[in-house]
Amino acid sequence: MSDTITQAPRRLRIGVDSGGTFTDVTLYDEDAGKLFIWKVSSTPDDPSRGILHGVTEAMEVSGGNCDVTYFGHGTTVATNAVIQHRGAKTALITTEGFRDVLEIGRQVRPGLYNLKIRRPQPLATRDARFEVTERMTWDGQVQKPLDEDGVRDIARKLKADGINAVAVCLVNSYRNPAHEARIGEILAEEHPDAFISVSTDIAPEYREFERSSTAVVNAYVGPIIRDYLERLAPRLAEAGVGARPFLTQSNGGVISFAQAGRQPVRTILSGPAAGVVGAAAIARAANLPNIITFDMGGTSTDVALVENATPRMAADTEVHGFPLRVPMLDIETVGAGGGSIAFADNGGLLEVGPQSAGAFPGPACYEKGNDRPTVTDANVLMQVLNPVSLLAGRMPISQDASRAAIQRLADDLGTGLMEAANGIISMAVASMVKAVRVISVERGHDPRDFVLMAFGGAGPLHATRLARELGMSKVLVPKTPGVLCSLGLLLSDVKTSFSATRLLMADAASHNDIHAQFAELEARANAWFDTENVPEADRGLSLSIDMRYDGQGHELNVPCTLSGTPEELAATLRGGFEALHEQMYGYVVDGDPIQITTFRLEASARVEKVPLIAHPPATTNVEDAIQTRRDVYLPEGWTECPVYDRDLIGPGHVVTGPAIIEQMDSTTLVLSGQTATVDPHLNIIIEG
Repeated sequence: MSDTITQAPRRLRIGVDSGGTFTDVTLYDEDAGKLFIWKVSSTPDDPSRGILHGVTEAMEVSGGNCDVTYFGHGTTVATNAVIQHRGAKTALITTEGFRDVLEIGRQVRPGLYNLKIRRPQPLATRDARFEVTERMTWDGQVQKPLDEDGVRDIARKLKADGINAVAVCLVNSYRNPAHEARIGEILAEEHPDAFISVSTDIAPEYREFERSSTAVVNAYVGPIIRDYLERLAPRLAEAGVGARPFLTQSNGGVISFAQAGRQPVRTILSGPAAGVVGAAAIARAANLPNIITFDMGGTSTDVALVENATPRMAADTEVHGFPLRVPMLDIETVGAGGGSIAFADNGGLLEVGPQSAGAFPGPACYEKGNDRPTVTDANVLMQVLNPVSLLAGRMPISQDASRAAIQRLADDLGTGLMEAANGIISMAVASMVKAVRVISVERGHDPRDFVLMAFGGAGPLHATRLARELGMSKVLVPKTPGVLCSLGLLLSDVKTSFSATRLLMADAASHNDIHAQFAELEARANAWFDTENVPEADRGLSLSIDMRYDGQGHELNVPCTLSGTPEELAATLRGGFEALHEQMYGYVVDGDPIQITTFRLEASARVEKVPLIAHPPATTNVEDAIQTRRDVYLPEGWTECPVYDRDLIGPGHVVTGPAIIEQMDSTTLVLSGQTATVDPHLNIIIEG
């Protein structure tokens, strides 16, 4: 009789990014030190189904028998709810006299010379906005007590009307949140099924319009995210994912499902933020710390600027016209993705996007019911993309369907077939150029000083064209570009943020007040660390202050350290503010008083991350990686190009353009006159 040896399960860390077209999965085997990637089609009607399918399939294909030790997830559920206006019916409770603050806003035209501009409709319609009697003064004193009976009447009406999402935002509550807190308590008593969004729990900062907008967006997406997470969590458990799950938030960190359920507005840029974090980590390892990220997926393109391996945070953010006062990475999004639909407008001119074919029906080549041409169809017709199948042969496609769709467009435009296809690509690239200039030139940076880092399923396909348009001399394509957002989830720390508005002058006399305010924020951070059971050794704090010249209407966020004498601290704050002001606006005002408006503290809990390992030089000949050759329609016309297998090229290999490099999750185009070199981290560095 022999003993039966039971093999221990593999310990896996899993990152999943659920996009508009594909759901990407990255598995990291902790014992073997290996990465495994997988892609499946998304399920827009219920993204949790696509996630479950992708995770279970990836675990089975990669070897099965596993123990999941970490699960991170990025999602576009909150973003799509706002963009598509498919959130919950939402009410707003505010101070008497401020019912219309959402519509009055800042009275700034979004497009000064655009006569067709239309402001987005408030997410809380006027009939669902209610005033209560109360008033706090600017310094937090009670001027009028809260009419609790009036609040109860409102709560009962909301319950009777079936309104289950309620935002609360009172004037000057950032200085004293007592009335807001009490309204939240009354709502919970009278309407326990409601999702309640109290502004000072999310953004305890001045400016009631932005704070109201943030609270309303949080309430609007709250029931959607809550229901989504309640469906996803048990499905993950059934699939064998026993680890505590985390969700990416807009600042690049991750938070627990529980916190995401309470403050879903923090997840508005969930998916794109993970990609920026992953890109920054890879760029740091490659010793290329200054990059512009270029994340092109099936529905949209996201770009961000990373300087000294640190992504920029946005001072003022807006999502689909709605201002938000939560920490977010400075990401610019345009509606130009692989699934973006091309059409002739009323004047007979070519337009591309923002409408997308998405995952279903998808581009015409998918043959799932869409007969309109997309960016993907143009690439299939031009044979930059494999004209037979995608996902390493797992997904058959039809070039004939792409040709038929683009021919109809060409007829509408009165041009030739290939000219129409090339025009689609040119229009998409033009949209991307504009987005890159927003996060670089408009922020005081020259894009030519940065490396373009391409990822997303379609990023490497268009990066070299984009770089040439911008005059950028170098492009970096990571090893797994098509799933980088899911890899970024395995490179992110757990984070949250705290803020408080206090108007002080940035001088030596404010030294004690500055220390006292940060001490208050640090106490809140420590309470969060304790709640999350974060060990002392894994805790990190980052301090910053919003500052402006006295009398200015907008602030700049300046990193802060509290060392030194009062005079030294004041000089450090002034120096940091003036350097940033000159970069952004091109001038400083010597001697002008500088005002502090808001204190910010970011708390991070270190998470074990996937190591980015350097590999030895390749010993094979790069020609051995050529799997076929095919004619590709390039700017110079039809050109025969070698098609390389990405898995067969290694450190030191050099590919000379024009060439195509294919892999399961993406395709890289190397243009004529360019060379692509593989570095020790298996990144492709394209120059020329």
